[in-house]
Amino acid sequence: MRLRIQKKVRQTTLQEKLQSSPFLTDGELAVLLNVSVQTIRLDRLELGIPELRGRTKQMAESAQDKLKAIASGEIIGELIDLELGVQGISVMMITPDMVFEKTKIARGHYVFSQANSLALAVIDAPTALTGVANVKYKSPVHVGEKLVAKAEVMRTRGNKYFIWVKTRNEKQEVFRAKFIMVSLEPWNGENE
Repeated sequence: MRLRIQKKVRQTTLQEKLQSSPFLTDGELAVLLNVSVQTIRLDRLELGIPELRGRTKQMAESAQDKLKAIASGEIIGELIDLELGVQGISVMMITPDMVFEKTKIARGHYVFSQANSLALAVIDAPTALTGVANVKYKSPVHVGEKLVAKAEVMRTRGNKYFIWVKTRNEKQEVFRAKFIMVSLEPWNGENE
């Protein structure tokens, strides 16, 4: 009976971990829960939780359906979570064509474009543009790194959206930006 209780607790913890961090691999989950990778796979199967690639694909499809201000093909990186007017998340893998040949450091415009397109994606308006961008490159990014950008709408004023975007690799924050995005739709006074 004790094993069944431990299994139930482990599976509940597994679900909670994936709810808060959906990009955890089976190996990372195994370490967190102090079990084998095979146990994690069996638990996922029993709970109907897809593998990392499947979870990412489901999140991306769900997020794409919500877009308003930008077309899904215009997002730089892969949009995986979106709550219009509130927040969004995108991921991007740095490939050899995105880096300077000599240093293998990512060209800044790719990192900026991921953040800028994500900021546009979170706008709850049919048409919006970047009004102001205050950016800070905090650490070089290299080929093979996966960047996770998180955007959060901090406030709205009239037709202006004030958005923070923070981008991390697996170790640290590498980029941050404050955007003022401007909706081109007539303002109706509801956001004040």
